[in-house]
Amino acid sequence: TRRGAAHPGPYEPYGSIDVEGAKEAVVGPDGEVAYLATTTGYATVDVSVPDRPELLADVRDPLADREGGPLRVIFDAKLDVPDPTTLVVAGPANPRRGALSGLLVVDVSDPTDPAAVAFHDTDVPVHNCFVADGLAYLTGNDGGRNPTVSVDLETGTEVARWSVVDVADAWAAVPAGLRSVHDVYVAGDTAFVALWDAGTWLVDVSDPADPTVRGRVDVPDPEPLAALDDAAVRRRATLPPGNHHYVATDESGTLLGVGRESWGRRVAAVTATATGGAEFVGGPSGIDLWDVSDPADPVPRATVPAPASPDPTYAGVWTTAHNFELSGGVLYSSWYRGGVKRHDVSDPGAPEQVSWWRDPAAASFWTARLAAPGDREGFFVASSMGVGDVPGRLYTFPDHAGEQAAPPGVLPRGTATPRPRYDTGTTGGSGAGVDGGVSAPGFGVAAGVGGAALAAWRLLRRARASDRE
Repeated sequence: TRRGAAHPGPYEPYGSIDVEGAKEAVVGPDGEVAYLATTTGYATVDVSVPDRPELLADVRDPLADREGGPLRVIFDAKLDVPDPTTLVVAGPANPRRGALSGLLVVDVSDPTDPAAVAFHDTDVPVHNCFVADGLAYLTGNDGGRNPTVSVDLETGTEVARWSVVDVADAWAAVPAGLRSVHDVYVAGDTAFVALWDAGTWLVDVSDPADPTVRGRVDVPDPEPLAALDDAAVRRRATLPPGNHHYVATDESGTLLGVGRESWGRRVAAVTATATGGAEFVGGPSGIDLWDVSDPADPVPRATVPAPASPDPTYAGVWTTAHNFELSGGVLYSSWYRGGVKRHDVSDPGAPEQVSWWRDPAAASFWTARLAAPGDREGFFVASSMGVGDVPGRLYTFPDHAGEQAAPPGVLPRGTATPRPRYDTGTTGGSGAGVDGGVSAPGFGVAAGVGGAALAAWRLLRRARASDRE
């Protein structure tokens, strides 16, 4: 039986449970079980009593007996939209030499005893995916065409590849790191593809074997991007504008959210003042709301801004947009150490923040997902990847308006910033990524493979180094 009434006091979590390596989370349609990617595996959590979440299964090192196994750097897990007994676990999220790469299909009809039923190899790492009607749509960054790839889950057969390079030759000249396919979301017969600095593309998948462009959102002219020198490319990869990171629609498929993941760059130290600090360009980005009822003519409605950060650089305190959900006229959003929020978007042109909870010293939120709607019995879940010695967790929150009691402000300048655990899966990670690079969760420029991927890692490291200059 669910909790029977909303909190009478300050807005706060109903409960939480530690889940080491927690990344993406999704919830079954009955709102009783959450499914998590956990970097080194996947887990199921009973959230039917939201103030007492219970771990049901914690599977680590799947496919350890395979060559190149186990499957690692698992940042994404998704349920098949019409068949919630099928869970797809994808990885590795970022390039990993010689590693097993692909989609693990898991039967979760008994969430206490998930059973792997198939594994489909891919020739690219899989940062994110979406599953609908037995098809997995996955990010296929190869450092070249960077396609969205669709795969039949029953047979493992590749159904189609779609790339922005096929739309116009000019896109082929744009550095691959600026047009990485970071995420894909399918509503009806439209796939919404987030392509970092190449904007969001609406692709008709009514015939899955023949995807075609239906519309585009905030897509720039490719020629200026192709003309950027190396230093400008490095800046562009981390700073706004652009940085289309995550996309999702509401139930109707006509209201689209585009989350942008970006950072700032320190440009000049200044004399210490009462507030101290430095001057920055760029900074954390928010979530744009678009009316896509006419896919050929999307209309911007509003932008939900990101929480402020005392140090918006890549090496600083992350408060930029991450994963979210639109449901029932509400935007459930995560902002890393900026916390989790709920916005009333029943009028998309005037979103209203109705709740916000954060604990930047202990929680860095990856996603927010509705479990059950309603002021009294409703709740949503949010996964945190942890901060410093605080492990990953799954939190449950009330689905009603409220204010956090004595909410913490931004961390003061000069406060040490514990590195989040987003490395290759070892506990207590330092943030050092595979092959000596920096493994950035959700960072599009790092999503290639082979030589192009290593170049992207170096680009990111130079961008980070420039923040300290």
